[in-house]
Amino acid sequence: MPSAFDQVLHEHRLRPEALLARSFRARGEIDPETYAEFRVALLRRLAIEQDVLIPAATRLRRGKALPTQAQLHLDHLALTALLVPPPTLIIVTAIRAILAAHDARETGPGGLYDLCAGLADEDADALLTRLHAMPDPAAPRQARGRGVMQSIRRALTRAGYDLRNYEPG
Repeated sequence: MPSAFDQVLHEHRLRPEALLARSFRARGEIDPETYAEFRVALLRRLAIEQDVLIPAATRLRRGKALPTQAQLHLDHLALTALLVPPPTLIIVTAIRAILAAHDARETGPGGLYDLCAGLADEDADALLTRLHAMPDPAAPRQARGRGVMQSIRRALTRAGYDLRNYEPG
């Protein structure tokens, strides 16, 4: 039976994706309220990974960085950049694709979640307390325009993604 810590990690990882799926209405329209919840949930997930889980996994590895740590950070920056513009099909498609690749890196053998699941009970309890105490981050104000899209393209390129790959048709 999974521990309370494992259950919180599981929910923390899956909640944003469930909200993103629920944000779609009929005919592909996006519900702005549910999408706003998704943005906050995803930013919370990224903050927890960056500020709590990655440092915990690094401690477990006696100070040695995770093999995927640099890519996880670049994914976090790319996903955060994609939350700035209002949602469009290309933006949501890119978010889903990057999350899928990101999840695979985190959940595989030796990945971030695998390592954190191996924490001793007292360490897991301390992290659980920190996770519950973390406030929801403020989502960036949505913006659009050429400069926003150029910033997104740069963030995705640094992370190894190309926004053109997510264009329909």
